[in-house]
Amino acid sequence: MPLVLFSIKFYTSHDMSENKFLCAVVFLTSLVCSACSQGTGFVHSAALDTDGRYNIKWGFDESTITFEAEVETRGYLGFGLSPNGAMASSDIVIGGVLNGSPYLVDYFTDSNRKVQRDPQQSYRLLYGRENDTHTVLAFSRNLQTCDDNDKVITGSTVRVIWAFHAEDVGVSGPVYHGMNRGRKSLRLLNPGTTSNIPVGTAFFDLQNDKVPVPQKDTTYWCQIFKFPELKRKHHVIRIEPLIQKGHENLVHHILLYQCDSNLNKSEINWGHECYHPNMPDSFFTCETVVFAWAIGGEGFTYPPHVGMSIGTSIDPVYVQMEIHFDNPSLQRGIVDSSGLRLYYSPSLRRYDAGVIETGVWVSLYHMLPPGMQDYITEGHCTQECLQESLDSEMPSGVNVFAVLLHAHLAGRAIRTRHFRQHVELQPLASDDQFDFNFQEFQPLSQERLILPGGLSTRDEMCLSYLLYYPRVNLARCESLPEITGQLKFIGVKEIQEPVTTWPFVIKSPKKYSNLSFMEAMDKYRWTKKRGKVFNEVVRKLPMNVRCSKMGQDEWSIQGMIVSSPELKSEQASAAVVACRNNSQTQCEGSLSLLLTVCLLLILQTYLHL
Repeated sequence: MPLVLFSIKFYTSHDMSENKFLCAVVFLTSLVCSACSQGTGFVHSAALDTDGRYNIKWGFDESTITFEAEVETRGYLGFGLSPNGAMASSDIVIGGVLNGSPYLVDYFTDSNRKVQRDPQQSYRLLYGRENDTHTVLAFSRNLQTCDDNDKVITGSTVRVIWAFHAEDVGVSGPVYHGMNRGRKSLRLLNPGTTSNIPVGTAFFDLQNDKVPVPQKDTTYWCQIFKFPELKRKHHVIRIEPLIQKGHENLVHHILLYQCDSNLNKSEINWGHECYHPNMPDSFFTCETVVFAWAIGGEGFTYPPHVGMSIGTSIDPVYVQMEIHFDNPSLQRGIVDSSGLRLYYSPSLRRYDAGVIETGVWVSLYHMLPPGMQDYITEGHCTQECLQESLDSEMPSGVNVFAVLLHAHLAGRAIRTRHFRQHVELQPLASDDQFDFNFQEFQPLSQERLILPGGLSTRDEMCLSYLLYYPRVNLARCESLPEITGQLKFIGVKEIQEPVTTWPFVIKSPKKYSNLSFMEAMDKYRWTKKRGKVFNEVVRKLPMNVRCSKMGQDEWSIQGMIVSSPELKSEQASAAVVACRNNSQTQCEGSLSLLLTVCLLLILQTYLHL
């Protein structure tokens, strides 16, 4: 049987270098690029501001992207790509319609936010027009221009910045736009699913009812709901967030868990702070993720042949909705009524969808040293887990059709790698410009077959939620570097046994006596050099496997210690340049890194999970 591996990696870094070799090659063909195809239709759209004053449409092919911007102004409009959502070091184009003639100029900003005309004009004006209230401009550019002042456009998240002014650009350049500006994260080359569903489709809401949000940085709030009682099987075909207006930055993510069908009915529609000592025991029966949404996402529509099954004996009856409230400014008096809306239909699809949580086992023992500029942490979906679960449930394998990459504030990039018979295939999903404030399911352009078997392999997490079909009894396939190996690095010799409390307590040496894992890691005197060595050690440690069924049951491999896999190579950034149809240059994915990675910015505190 072919071997398969998932591997999720977690990196930290301030910057990622451009592919200089690619740029050197494409520079030779830059003149040809000006004739690239401009016939791409506008199949995607987005409002960049909340008031609908700045709207864009776009389309793309293998080498070129084309935009149309419609803005409520008769002056100039600006559109840019930023490394972090700010003005500094951005790639900007500014244009308008002056005396009936459209104009467009390629600019860039330096690290001091000074706007400068780009010597290499990479944007091409297609058309422009204006009426009494609005200006419309259409323009295109190559995905890879090989201009150091331009941002490469890949399938990763892009921070789009926008601005406009009532006046057109004069001889001295554009006038400062004032408050007419903003930013929005988008995936231009992988924009997600559309919301098109049949008119009149039935739906039900799972929604908080005026939950008081505590005056603290992070709160997880759990509430139990009962799905509608149906006389026969239905399929959920779309799920979208219901975020209370004004709370768009407060509600960070929403997870939906399937609970025990014998749950105490008295606890329906009753909420409590998650993971709290006083939380009812029945809440702990809700462990299988059936859907995940994160900040910035606009909902998910299942493909036409797949749906989430409801109404049968093995489907969710009771679910727990977990909402992560992010309140770093410690606001008080907030009351929230956010939730999810689920659209469902009696017209059944061919397959039932499932969700597998992969990555680093969510645990207090996921340790990241302080002050590191680069750090890699890996979570593996192991051979043993896949072999046992899929051989039992679906020997022919399952098909992944969408992936949600998830991290918190330290995340900078995430990638989910895919291996078969020791050979690395194309990544399932990647985001090399991960944005904490923009997380949603990425539909795969081609579904990926996952076979049984495989190679062994503030608070932060590195997770990947795989949407797949047909549904099997596998909820989590994760790993964590062996705990005692981590402790050995800082000099721990012995823990108190038998283990009667959790977290366990350290016995020796004396300086760590009676401390927990986290307390000992905090006490250790970390340096950047020690942190780097620790990272190298952790990546080679044996792994503790998590292999869970739906509900509270586990596969027999759960908790087993297995050796870390030896991966033959880690594919670097891929870049291919090819000329087609005489005058068309194709520049493919110069920064499409082939692993699941979370780039972290770790400050002077420990991040435990």
